[in-house]
Amino acid sequence: MTPHPLTWLYVPGDRPPIVAKALAAGADVVVVDLEDAVAPDRKDYARAATAELLSEPQLTVHVRVNALDTPWAADDLRTLAPLPGVSGLRLPKITSPEEVVAVAEKARDLPLYALLETALGIERAFSIAAAHPSVHGIALGEADLRADLGVRDDTGLDWSRSRVVVAARAAGLAPPPQSVHPDIRDLEGLAASCAHGRALGFLGRAAIHPRQLPVIERAYLPTIQEIEQAETIIKAAAEEEGAQALPNGQFIDAAVVTAAQRTLSLARRT
Repeated sequence: MTPHPLTWLYVPGDRPPIVAKALAAGADVVVVDLEDAVAPDRKDYARAATAELLSEPQLTVHVRVNALDTPWAADDLRTLAPLPGVSGLRLPKITSPEEVVAVAEKARDLPLYALLETALGIERAFSIAAAHPSVHGIALGEADLRADLGVRDDTGLDWSRSRVVVAARAAGLAPPPQSVHPDIRDLEGLAASCAHGRALGFLGRAAIHPRQLPVIERAYLPTIQEIEQAETIIKAAAEEEGAQALPNGQFIDAAVVTAAQRTLSLARRT
């Protein structure tokens, strides 16, 4: 079974040497970005450079194409979707399930990941998540969403974050990864933000620099104490069926056992 990705490293598509370094950085997924990271006058170059790179199979590489209402999106999809090195497409600024379906019909069954970056996208989160079998995940684009909502304090995004987590799970998708932490020097802040995201139900995080990767992985992998507790729960459930109380007073039932199984699965990265 393929380990669930915890780290998603974004890299600008118009910087081939940086893309090459990113592929060796140890991220679970490298996301070649043709959208926000690339200036308008370099879009065509970025697409061509990415197509050359991904003409052969690679490690897990996704491409964030340009927003579907831009002049570049159709060429992005036409050029990149057939390539053997592309293992997923990230679709920015999605606001409706119809947009996702239109891409799915052109994208040779590639896994699609819808990025919700507006109030309208958040309101339609579940219908987007459930729009097509090719949708493998949804996630927030917090910078654009923050601007759309006029939010200044970070906690003002928590309702939208929870909405996306619930929508993903309701649609049978994996928990979404967190959006990027924009200050690549603030590793303590990144760790604290990851802890908050984990408490909200996120799993893993997008990064914009390799130094962020180990911080994200540490934050989202179970601790030794969590693993030991999960093992205790699984052992108790195997010895006695049904609801019960552990010696420490913790009540366990089927839901608690399922959560413990998830913890151990994540610890093994399976």
